[in-house]
Amino acid sequence: MKWHEKYGKIGFFVGLTTLVLLILGVRTILGVELGWKNYLAFSIFAFTVGVIMTLLLFYKWMIAFWIFSAGLFIGFLEMYRNFLFSNAEHADSLGMLGLYSISALGCGLAVIVQLIQILMKRT
Repeated sequence: MKWHEKYGKIGFFVGLTTLVLLILGVRTILGVELGWKNYLAFSIFAFTVGVIMTLLLFYKWMIAFWIFSAGLFIGFLEMYRNFLFSNAEHADSLGMLGLYSISALGCGLAVIVQLIQILMKRT
């Protein structure tokens, strides 16, 4: 199996899982009717996550891969927690904002930690 097939499959699976979890959370748990703009936004986010995962694996940044995976997992937990248990008026917006911000924080932290590890290995 060639490298692009293996990494591409993992990235595709992560992106598809992200899309399904987003749609499941908003449409099923919140009961919100989704329009085409929602599906487009969720698809773009899922595609971005899949591409980032594929690139992290392609460049063999395993530490960054696992940190970003953990950040994405924690982001989804935060989103679902807000959807299910928050009594705030804007629980849906807070849940989505939590997912996006924790995912972005996880990506940034993953790259920083991986670069520190690469620099430490060189010296």
